[in-house]
Amino acid sequence: MAAATGGHAKLDPTTAEPAPSCVLVVFGAGGDLTKRLLVPALYNLAVAKLLDRRFILVGINHRELSEDDFRAAVTESVRSFVDSKGGESSADRLDLAASSWLSKRAHYLTGEFEDAATYRRLADRLSEFGPEATANTVFYLATAPRFFGGIVAQLAAAGLLREASGSHRRVVIEKPFGRDLASAVALNQQLLRVLDERQIYRMDHFLGKETVQNIMALRFGNGIFEPLWNRAHIDHVQITAAEAVGVEGRGSFYEATGALRDMVPNHLFQLLAMTAMEAPNSFDADAVRTEKAKVIEAIHHLTPEQARSDSVRGHYGAGTVAGRKMKAYRDEPKVARDSLTETYVALRLSVDNWRWAGVPFYLRTGKAMQARRTEIVIQFKQVPCTLFRDGPRPAALDPNLMVLHIQPDEGVSLRFEAKVPGPAVRLSGVDMDFRYADYFNANPSTGYETLLYDCLIGDPTLFQRADNIEAGWRAVQPFLDAWREVPDDLHGYAAGSWGPRQADGLLEPQGARWRNEP
Repeated sequence: MAAATGGHAKLDPTTAEPAPSCVLVVFGAGGDLTKRLLVPALYNLAVAKLLDRRFILVGINHRELSEDDFRAAVTESVRSFVDSKGGESSADRLDLAASSWLSKRAHYLTGEFEDAATYRRLADRLSEFGPEATANTVFYLATAPRFFGGIVAQLAAAGLLREASGSHRRVVIEKPFGRDLASAVALNQQLLRVLDERQIYRMDHFLGKETVQNIMALRFGNGIFEPLWNRAHIDHVQITAAEAVGVEGRGSFYEATGALRDMVPNHLFQLLAMTAMEAPNSFDADAVRTEKAKVIEAIHHLTPEQARSDSVRGHYGAGTVAGRKMKAYRDEPKVARDSLTETYVALRLSVDNWRWAGVPFYLRTGKAMQARRTEIVIQFKQVPCTLFRDGPRPAALDPNLMVLHIQPDEGVSLRFEAKVPGPAVRLSGVDMDFRYADYFNANPSTGYETLLYDCLIGDPTLFQRADNIEAGWRAVQPFLDAWREVPDDLHGYAAGSWGPRQADGLLEPQGARWRNEP
């Protein structure tokens, strides 16, 4: 076992029992999500022996495809994933046995999602596997959002959501869950007419990241952090989800969505909730999700006027990202030349509860930015500078920062002041870094492995409840309303930058600035 930084031996990932026997039915089996994320995640679960030997995968899509062709596509998805992570597609890097095991358990069904005949054929196909194999079935909706409600209604009409004693039927729904408060409420109502809340797993793949889950361990498992985690010691919180890529051929989707709908009420609000939540009574799913929901419900609701002053929208122009030239958003395929869709958004929010009163939360996300980075920055309050008033920089001590790095390099860093060697008392900011890769052995992952496994075993802790979804949309609705009134309040920024300069003004009242360091 290799030694980690500081002489520590690296720890292997914790083990778990295989999930119960299950059929996983994936609607949208020909899509990018299935190819790039779901199939590789299933492969990793197979390598870890966390799938039952009777596991069955059924893919459904409108494209005519033979079962052999679908199995070949599964194998190719696995091979591409291993290659992209530095593998050599050989026995020493690719687990051929696990790849073959998974592909042999893959089946395919051609059908339109809106056609009742598709669901009759699906029922017939499942019956061929036998009642023991299909006692537990998970339906994964890896489709465009417009199909969500219809697929669930068709499953119910075909009797495929009925649960026998000791078995389960679950439905996994990808984001975006609605496009505003009204549509999210309507979709929840549609689902809950034929499903119980316990059967619905609303997916947010950010919550599969190890560092996101480690936020609770960091806060509640260490006595040195939790006593400081409040308004008395924390100046503000920054949450950044920056992407270096543009819309990458998804112009039609992005035109109808935009940065706020795509990222804020789901990904960024989940990071905010994990950062700001109170300690749950236990790690029971409902206990954790209740505390997260309380945070989102406590976000201060703004008037449209306040929402305009507490937000900045932008879209990228031409520029260079990592040495690669990138065209402007309005020049992307399937994007209107006069588009008013934002590819960047920054928000200033507050959480109205005892712990966080008066502490601003700054959120930003954008496409075509200088680097791919998702992180949470906790900036602590300044110490009184009286002791150092005669020093060379008496009023300019660097603030103490704790940075939770979510991606690409998972870890935690801490910045504090230290004395520079020499006879004079001079301070300088220094960094202490922890990286997961230095301390733990971990195979390349998609971020979906934990979430898929939790779906199969019935642990909804990392999935959103209806109340959490609706609270998130309720908090962002004022911004949607404000921008609808003034749709052209949009600022440009060059691809390869950190977004429009107007976003800096959100932090100025706090005397702060965005963390844009590498």
